[in-house]
Amino acid sequence: ASSYILFQMGKSLIINIYVRVVRITMIKNFKNMYVFQRKDQHLHVMKIIIAQLQFTIMKHHQLMAGLSLLPAIIPATTYGKKAVRPNILLIVADDLGKGDVSAYGSSTVCTPHIDSLARNGVCFNNGYATSATSTPSRYGMFTGMYPWKNPNAKILPGDAPLIIGEQQPTLPRTLQQNGYATAAIGKWHLGMGKGHVDWNQPIEPCANSIGFDYSCVVAATNDRVPTVYVQNGKVMGLDPSDPIQVDYKNNFEGEPTALTHPEMLKVTWHHGHNNSIVNGIPRIGFMKGGKAALWKDDEMATFFLDQAKHFLDTVPSDKPFFLYYGLHQPHVPRVPNKKFAGKSGLGVRGDVILEADWCVGQIMDYLRQKGLLENTLVIFTSDNGAVVQDGYNDGAVVNIGAHDPHNGMRGGKYSLFDGGAHVPMFICWKDHIRPVVSDAFMSQMDFYASIAHIAGIAIPDSLDSRNYADVMLGKKKKGGRDYLILEAKMRLCYRKGDYVLIPPYIGKLRDKTGNEIGNCEDYTLYNLRKDPGQQHDLKNSEPKRLEAMKTEFHRLAGNYYSLKPNY
Repeated sequence: ASSYILFQMGKSLIINIYVRVVRITMIKNFKNMYVFQRKDQHLHVMKIIIAQLQFTIMKHHQLMAGLSLLPAIIPATTYGKKAVRPNILLIVADDLGKGDVSAYGSSTVCTPHIDSLARNGVCFNNGYATSATSTPSRYGMFTGMYPWKNPNAKILPGDAPLIIGEQQPTLPRTLQQNGYATAAIGKWHLGMGKGHVDWNQPIEPCANSIGFDYSCVVAATNDRVPTVYVQNGKVMGLDPSDPIQVDYKNNFEGEPTALTHPEMLKVTWHHGHNNSIVNGIPRIGFMKGGKAALWKDDEMATFFLDQAKHFLDTVPSDKPFFLYYGLHQPHVPRVPNKKFAGKSGLGVRGDVILEADWCVGQIMDYLRQKGLLENTLVIFTSDNGAVVQDGYNDGAVVNIGAHDPHNGMRGGKYSLFDGGAHVPMFICWKDHIRPVVSDAFMSQMDFYASIAHIAGIAIPDSLDSRNYADVMLGKKKKGGRDYLILEAKMRLCYRKGDYVLIPPYIGKLRDKTGNEIGNCEDYTLYNLRKDPGQQHDLKNSEPKRLEAMKTEFHRLAGNYYSLKPNY
C-alpha cells in the first residue's frame, strides 16, 4: 500500500511539474491554434489542447527521466523485461500521413487513441514503409523482403492472383509455426487465387495460405470490385442464385456505370473511378451479381472491429496471437459512419480519420477488458504517406483548411519524395517499453526479424528484414537501419543516414492527385534532417557524397533500377 501511495504521489508531482513546464508553450500555441467554425467548436478546441499538451509532455519526456523521483515511481525492473512470446497486434492504417495524427504536433486534427500509443510507447520520428503505395508496402511488411525485387508487387486490381508464394517465408507463417494463433482482418490487397478467380467457389490460395489461421478481408481496396468480404477464402453472405462476376476490362451488359448512369451517384468521380456503381459510389472495375454479399461502406469500420474482437475471443488462453488489423481509413471512398460524419471540420477525410482513431481506442479497450494488454506488443503505422485528392470529388481538397497531412514533407502517396513512405509509427507494450521519442531509422520491413527475435524465433538469413528489436522496444533512441531503398511505383530512391538520393526518371512531375511524384532529369540529393521539406538539392555542394551514394545505390539496386520503369 505504501508503494502505491508513493507511486501516486510521485506521478502527481511529475504531472504538476510538467504542467508548469509546458504552460507557457501551450498559451503561446493556443493563440495560433486553428479553430473550426462548428456548433461544438469549444469542445473540439479543448480536445486539440489536450492532444497538444500530451504531445508536448511526450516531447519533454527526457526531463522526466532525470527527475530523482523516477526510480520510486517506475521501478527499473518493469521496463525492458522479456515476456515469453508476447501477443502481437499490428494496426496498419491506409493512406494516413504523419500530419494526420496529433501525436506529431498537428493542431488541426485530434486523434487521442492513436496518440496514447505514441505517448505510452516509442514514437518514431523516422518510421518508414518500404513503399509509397499499399500492395508493395504490405508485401514488404509480411515477407521481410524488398518489394521491388518482386515485379508483381505493385498496386493490384481486385482480381489479381496472390503475389506471396505459398512456401515463401512470412511473418504470420513463422509465428503460426511457433504456436501463435494468427489472423488477418481488414484491408488485404495482396491478391488471392491464381488468376481468373471464381468468386462463387472457395478461393485458393488466400490469406490463410501464407500463415493466417483466420482471415476476413477485402480482396483489394474499398474503391475496387468485388465489393464483398472474403472470409477464409469464401465470399461472405453470397446467394448462390446470384453469382458474382468481375472483370477489369469490360463491363457486363446492362450494368450501370458512372459514365452511363451519373444520376445514380452519391459522389462523383475525379479520375479513375468511373466503372461499376455500388452503394451510389463509382468504383474501379466492373462487377455483376452478389447483391446479398455487398458491403455497406458506412458500416465497414464496425464490421472489421467486430471481426477483430471475435478473433480475440476465440484465442485459447494459453496461446499467443498475432493479429493484423488493416484499417481502411482514410483511403477512398471516404464514407464515415453517421456518428463521425461532419465531426472533424475537415470534411469526410477528416471524419474517417476520427473513425480510425475510434477503432484503435475500441480494440485497445477490448484488450484491456480481456486482460491481454500487459502482454501485447502493439504496433501502429500506415502503409504509405497521405493523399487528399485520390479519385473522388468528395470535398477533401476544399475542406482541408490549414491541415497539413504531410507534416511539412514534400510529396505524398505515389511519391519518391519523403512524404511518400515516411509514415506514422508507434510501438507500445505496457510495462515493457519506456515512453520515448525515437530518432532511430526504422522500416516496416524489419518488423519480421525484430518480432521474431522478441518472440525467440529463428528466421532465414536470406531475408532483407533485419533485427532491430532494441530500437522497437525503445532501448535505443538512435541507430536502426544504416540505409533503405524505398520504392514508389517501381521507381527507387536510396536513403542513408540523414541523406536521400533520388536518381533520374523520365515522366511527369505530378500525378492526377496533385502530389509531386519525384521524377527528375538528374540525380538529386537532400539532407532530410536539415531540410525535411526537400527544398535544397545538395548535388552541387556535396559532390563527393553524391558520387559515393550513387555508387552504393547502383550496387544495391543493380538491374532493378530503370530510367523508365515498366509499371
